[in-house]
Amino acid sequence: MKIFSEVIGNLASDPEWTEKLKYANIEYLDLDQWTAQKSRFIAKGKEGAEYAVALKRHSQIENGDILEYNPAQNKAIVIHIELKPVLVVDLQKIAQQNPVEIIRRCVEIGHAVGNQHWPAIVKETKLYIPLTVDKKVMTSVMDTHHFEDITYEFQSGSEVIPFLAPHEIRQLFGGSSQEITHHHEHHSHSVH
Repeated sequence: MKIFSEVIGNLASDPEWTEKLKYANIEYLDLDQWTAQKSRFIAKGKEGAEYAVALKRHSQIENGDILEYNPAQNKAIVIHIELKPVLVVDLQKIAQQNPVEIIRRCVEIGHAVGNQHWPAIVKETKLYIPLTVDKKVMTSVMDTHHFEDITYEFQSGSEVIPFLAPHEIRQLFGGSSQEITHHHEHHSHSVH
């Protein structure tokens, strides 16, 4: 099994590589969001071969990263990361309310999202929630609560990424493709 320890370029962001690989035979390594967050993993190429990737600690693969290029064979191995859609909730109208109303509505939305155990990122007046269940389920939850003064839509992960910092991208996409199981515990709270 071949082991790659560095990325030699990026097909998506480097025009020189884009031109060089224009007519190349490219073998894509399809990664899910969870695997793409790791610096060490094994992935299977479209042609069936397995490849090990062992980058420096705290390094991260990006969509379009080139692991190998063989000019004699005009062949390249390139990373392809499929990002899941994101539910984008627009809170702009709530932000224009008085402070008490802002708090009430944000707690209600936070409770609904938290009760579903959905990871979320708040950026300015937008709430970003990765698709962790079927779109119909997420839509149903949002519609059931009849939230006033909000709008929401699903956007592709690639549309959302430009608005987020690297640590927010990891939070949003890092674990969303893993099976998440939660055990509800009963807590009793008393006021002293």
